[in-house]
Amino acid sequence: MNIKRYGSIAAIAVAGTMLLASCAANEGNSADAPAESAYADLTGTLVGGGASSQQAAQEAWVAGFQGLTNDGVTVEYDPTGSGTGRDNFIAGANAFAGSDRAFKDEELAADNFAGCVPGTPLVEIPAYISPIAVIFNLEGVDTLNLDAPTIAKIFKGEITTWNDEAIASQNPDAELPAEAITAVHRSDESGTTENFVEYLSAVTPEVWDAEVSGDWAYPGGEAAQGTSGVVDAVTNGNGTIGYADASRAGDLGTVAVKVGDEYVPYSAEAAAAIVDASPFVEGRGETDLAIELDRSSTEAGVYPIVLVSYLIGCAEYEDAANAELVKAYFEYVISEDGQATAADAAGIAPISSTLFDAASAAVSAIK
Repeated sequence: MNIKRYGSIAAIAVAGTMLLASCAANEGNSADAPAESAYADLTGTLVGGGASSQQAAQEAWVAGFQGLTNDGVTVEYDPTGSGTGRDNFIAGANAFAGSDRAFKDEELAADNFAGCVPGTPLVEIPAYISPIAVIFNLEGVDTLNLDAPTIAKIFKGEITTWNDEAIASQNPDAELPAEAITAVHRSDESGTTENFVEYLSAVTPEVWDAEVSGDWAYPGGEAAQGTSGVVDAVTNGNGTIGYADASRAGDLGTVAVKVGDEYVPYSAEAAAAIVDASPFVEGRGETDLAIELDRSSTEAGVYPIVLVSYLIGCAEYEDAANAELVKAYFEYVISEDGQATAADAAGIAPISSTLFDAASAAVSAIK
């Protein structure tokens, strides 16, 4: 597995042939939370925002981190959505962003990040790993088995009733009504959307033939703002279906996705399984840990609709106060305690010890 890095790779040599460690390694990182005394003298306000999928985790991270700073730091995270979060970071309105995708090569090449020293790289840390659940609300039905072509046709509006043969044939024991399907998608530019349709495009391109994007590609269906909007729309309807970070699935019905010859329900462990076997994107700097997911994997136990959500900052800030606070906050988030806190609050799969080593080196470079 060839992983290219600009400059010296010594700081993260452990990642040189990186397969993100096995699911068992996700049980904890190699470092506990930094001691309270390390943060006790920090003061100021740290402003971030972006991915709404991270909302529950960010609330837990903020509370945990602020508790270590003797209340000297205020962290503000606005779950505006990934696209808005990236835009605000580019404009310098936020010191860090949460995003359900890393920046693309062409975006990095523009080098127009207002809060960063020009010509310096970004820090992109995959700190939040979670399955995206296909959620539905259909009276009397709690779970369904669906393959990728069926999911794609439902969200394109080509399958319009719940008792359609494509659904019924995969769920012979379910009592499916002749009821209209209302497919709910995000109205805002969304990294969750981009991850969801990236899966559909990779596995069933003959059906999902639109360009992969964070903006919804097809007409029809019902549009809702943010993760909360999608969950509310599915919850408050009947015959509704949508997609959302699995931490927000609640009591809604969920889909087990066909992978190879089996149907795999979402779980943190199944999400971790696909991340563990995926390499870094080639050609990035050593602080940029963007991951290239293998969406079409047919390995047993893999759940392919996974969200790898990033914390994004500058490797070198124009504002020294922002650098100090971002570095400390990111350090807490990737720590064993920070990841465990988010696992309890949002059901994420904690990052592996190998990924922690690479992330720790990237965070340490912030200045």
